[in-house]
Amino acid sequence: MPLISDFPALPGFYQLLFLHIEPTSTVMPAVMAWVFPGAAWFHNQLIPDGTPVPASLSDPRTTMAVWQLGNCYMLLGLISTFVFRAVRDALPNNPVAQERILGASFTALALADVTHILWSFVGLPDELKYDFASWNSMTHGNITFVVFLLSMRLAWFMGIGRKRYYYSQSAGSTAAKKRS
Repeated sequence: MPLISDFPALPGFYQLLFLHIEPTSTVMPAVMAWVFPGAAWFHNQLIPDGTPVPASLSDPRTTMAVWQLGNCYMLLGLISTFVFRAVRDALPNNPVAQERILGASFTALALADVTHILWSFVGLPDELKYDFASWNSMTHGNITFVVFLLSMRLAWFMGIGRKRYYYSQSAGSTAAKKRS
């Protein structure tokens, strides 16, 4: 089993969050949409309105869209868990390369976070947008938790709570390192 010190670009809390918590939090919705409580429940929870959950979705297109959304959640979880572990295991003594690969992944994930937060918020009915107490766990997961993840990605880029190996370099010193 690799040591935490083998992954200097993703230390401590960042490692716990991005190697364990985030992948679990993205795989769980996939299972929930596919298996239990199922597509009808998942669809009904997207916008909290207190209506009873139907036994099934009447439109097969909606069921397919929910299952495909589950697949997207699963993909995000699998990429985080397998790619980040591969970076750790393949490059244990190369924190610069670790950070460059993680940084590319975190950039893509941060952009997806922004659009996920935006469209989840825009999709809410006006009377729910600022009524946070009326949000259900799905809404808080799609907005509140993703804001937290985005904040942690930005903190990682700023070097808060960790040593920076690549992203703290100026453009000139990075180019000079590449040539040497």
